[in-house]
Amino acid sequence: MINIPLEHALVVASLLFMIGLAGTLIRKNLIYILLSVEIMLNAAGFAFVVAGAHWMQADGQVMFIFILTMAAAEVSVGLALILRIYHNLKTMNADEVSNIKPD
Repeated sequence: MINIPLEHALVVASLLFMIGLAGTLIRKNLIYILLSVEIMLNAAGFAFVVAGAHWMQADGQVMFIFILTMAAAEVSVGLALILRIYHNLKTMNADEVSNIKPD
């Protein structure tokens, strides 16, 4: 088995997190924003798995299972909200959605 240094794996996890953060801040489409949040959650889960493997404990893998469960719930609720927004407003642009006024 190849032993990858902890620092290298954490750099990859932080790069993935930064890509997700940039996508969340730059994109205007709600679907892309949701995908960027998923990338950030997977980067955090990857960091947990790497840390758990480094210290030879299964805690990181258990946390990753919790993160996957939370990500699945977030996707289902997020997609339901996005579908409702699209049904009502006929747009998925985050700027246009944030400009609506309540009744």
